[in-house]
Amino acid sequence: MAYDYDLIVLGSGPAGEKGAAQAAYFKKRVAVIESAPEPGGACVHTGTLPSKTLREAALFLSGWVDRDLYGIKMEVDRAQATPRMLSRKEVVRRLEVERIRWNLDRHHVTTLSGHGKLIDPHTVELTKADGGSVRLSSDYVLIATGSEPFHPDNVPFEDPDVDDSDTILSIDRLPDRLVVLGAGVIGCEYACMFAALGVKVVLAEAREALLPFLDREVAGELATAMRELGIDLRLSTKYENVVRTGPNVLTTNLAGGGKLESDKLLYCAGRNGRTTTIGLENVGIMADKRGAIPVNEHFQTSAANIYAVGDCIGFPALASVSMEQGRVAMVHAFNLGYKQSISPNIPYGLYTIPEVSFVGLTEEEAKQKGVDAVVGRAFLKDNTRGKIRGDKRGFVKLVFDRQKRTLLGVHCVGGPAAELVHIGHAILTLGGGVDTLIDMVFNHPTLAESYKYAAYDALGRWSAPS
Repeated sequence: MAYDYDLIVLGSGPAGEKGAAQAAYFKKRVAVIESAPEPGGACVHTGTLPSKTLREAALFLSGWVDRDLYGIKMEVDRAQATPRMLSRKEVVRRLEVERIRWNLDRHHVTTLSGHGKLIDPHTVELTKADGGSVRLSSDYVLIATGSEPFHPDNVPFEDPDVDDSDTILSIDRLPDRLVVLGAGVIGCEYACMFAALGVKVVLAEAREALLPFLDREVAGELATAMRELGIDLRLSTKYENVVRTGPNVLTTNLAGGGKLESDKLLYCAGRNGRTTTIGLENVGIMADKRGAIPVNEHFQTSAANIYAVGDCIGFPALASVSMEQGRVAMVHAFNLGYKQSISPNIPYGLYTIPEVSFVGLTEEEAKQKGVDAVVGRAFLKDNTRGKIRGDKRGFVKLVFDRQKRTLLGVHCVGGPAAELVHIGHAILTLGGGVDTLIDMVFNHPTLAESYKYAAYDALGRWSAPS
């Protein structure tokens, strides 16, 4: 049977764009269906790029990085801060939308506007904005519809001063007081951003530990820095509901008594896969209770010719990983003999203040696996470039295997941590270790030198068992 396309992609976020480009690069006939007015998905419009742009704008407008270095007192113009931040966000968003369109065009990918719904394993119905519809056939389908914020019933999202991680990006003013419910990555990032701008922030988290997937030493450093930033960090704090109690007052009632009052509230406790309206039931695919689609190691669903990638399949829901999932899925679908799997060494970046990034095993994970680990640290305040920059906090922490002398994990706090981590990421991926770092020559002065001194610090502990 001749199909209209070799591949139809539902969604043009990082996973959909890269999956489409990968197939089209190998001369497959590809169409991308996007329900939003512009391509890019949450990454471009409501998530990764906008939030990181606002972070940079907040750091600049507040003078947070440099204000203590040269004795210059900087204050945020609260009336101007919000429109200036949002205008910068819009510039970056527009540039990225143009890049995505250029990338799809140069690969000769057909882009279609409307809502795509599976009718059968090889048929997608496209419903256009004017209500008209057309059915398209394809050999393969790639689902990359992303995710959306989870909305519990006990939070009044209809209130204009209650936001989720999408709507916060359209904030109309800087509040005096902000309560953030959920100290996951998104909650921590926004809490830091608003605190840098002078907002009184309460960050409430039901779990006992802050970001439990982090190395505990790193998490402790971040928690200390956040409190120094002025954030009222409350762990082991559960809420019962949020109610409007005054013209400018939202009250968060806490479990066991107590309450938090604020001008605005940001709810950041989970996202659901955006999969309820794409016809999964028509092709025998069952998403879980949070809308995540089950897939195998090749990102195939229970329908063999339908693949799913990105946030709609759940963890880890990182733009970087979603891109690779799209590529790997299409290589498998079309048997391209190219990229067969995703690297097991996935770096994570947290755009908090300070920035945090890591790859590989934490010190605790190494011990749990029975590895005799050696740890080395280098603090940015002791680094020459760190002194120039005024870094008071942060470090590079390296975890090595004592017997094999190989690098197992890299943990960076402070400075451009999400950039800095990739030096160790490359060494870890290539199987290098402490001797690699000792032999390397680093530019001086650079924060990258921290790797060498962390390696020397580890060598000082090598003789004694951990």
